[in-house]
Amino acid sequence: MAWRLKLAPEKTNIDFFAAQWLTFGGSMLLMVLSFVAWGVMGLNFGIDFQGGTTIRTESTTVVDVAAYREALSSLDLGDVAITEVFDPSFRDNQHVAMIRIAALDGAEAVTPETLETVRVALVTMDPNLVVASVESVGPKVSSELMWTSIMAVAATSIGVMAYIWLRFEWQFALGGVLALLHDVFITIGVFALFQLKFDLTIVAALLTILGYSINDTVVVFDRLRENLVKFKTMPLKDVMNLSVNETLSRTLMTSLTTLIALGALLIFGGDVIRGFSFAIFLGVVLGTYSSVYVAKNLVLIFGLDRSDKPKTGKGSDHEFANIDA
Repeated sequence: MAWRLKLAPEKTNIDFFAAQWLTFGGSMLLMVLSFVAWGVMGLNFGIDFQGGTTIRTESTTVVDVAAYREALSSLDLGDVAITEVFDPSFRDNQHVAMIRIAALDGAEAVTPETLETVRVALVTMDPNLVVASVESVGPKVSSELMWTSIMAVAATSIGVMAYIWLRFEWQFALGGVLALLHDVFITIGVFALFQLKFDLTIVAALLTILGYSINDTVVVFDRLRENLVKFKTMPLKDVMNLSVNETLSRTLMTSLTTLIALGALLIFGGDVIRGFSFAIFLGVVLGTYSSVYVAKNLVLIFGLDRSDKPKTGKGSDHEFANIDA
C-alpha cells in the first residue's frame, strides 16, 4: 500500500468539551476584547474608507520618515501619515514609502496642483525619489463604501443563516452564524489592536472568511445530523464529540493545505496584498477553531428537539434536508 500522510489517526476519541471554560470561554473573552480594542483604539482605515489621497514613493535612498515629514510640514496639508513599506521581494536599493493625506473638509481630494507641490518638495529632499502611484478617494465615496461593506457582511451572514436553517434546524443556523461572526470580529479586533490598515481588500477577505468558515462548519453539522439519526439514545454531547472526531482528519487536511497557500501569499505576495493575505490566514485559523470548539457548543446551548418525527424522505430527519444544494 502506498504511504499516505496522516494528520490525525483514522479513529480519534478526543473530548472537545473537556475544557469548555478555556476553549469556548476563551473565544467569548477574545470577542469581548476585540470589541474593546475596536471601540477604544478604532480601526486604521485606509484611503477607501477615510477619504483623501495616498502617494506611493520609491527611492534608492533609505527612507527617513522625519525628513519626509519636515519636507511636507510647510505645505499646510492637514493630517499626513508617512510609513515605510517593507517587503522581502524588494531589491536591496529599493526603498518604498506610503504618504497618506487626509481629505480636508469640503474637499473631494487633493488637487493636482497640491500633488505637484508635494512631489517637488519630496524630490528636493531626495533627488532619487520618484512617485510610483497616486490614489484619491473623496469623503462622500468613502462613506458610501463603508456602508456598502457593512451591508455586504450583514447580507452574507443572513443568507448563510437562511440556508443552514433550511438544510438543518434553526439551532444549527444560529450556531453557525454566531461562529462566523466570532471569526470576523476577532479578525477585526486584531486589525484594531495592531492598527493594521483596514480597507476594501480587508472587507473582501472578511467575506472570504465567511465562505470558508461556514464550509468547514457545515461538514461537521452534516455528520452530526447523520449521527443524531443513527444514535438516537446517545447523549447529545457525546454525539457531537463523535461527529467532530469523525471529521477531524478532513478538517485538518483542508485547513493545512489552505494555510500553506496563504502562507506563500503572505511571505512572497508583496506588500500590496499582505493585509488581505494576513486577514484570510488568520480567518482560516479562527474558522477551523470555531468549527471544532464554538459552533457545536452554541448548538448544545440552544438544544435540539430529538423526539421522533415523521420522515419526509428516505434517510432524512428534516423537512428541507433533501433540497438539492
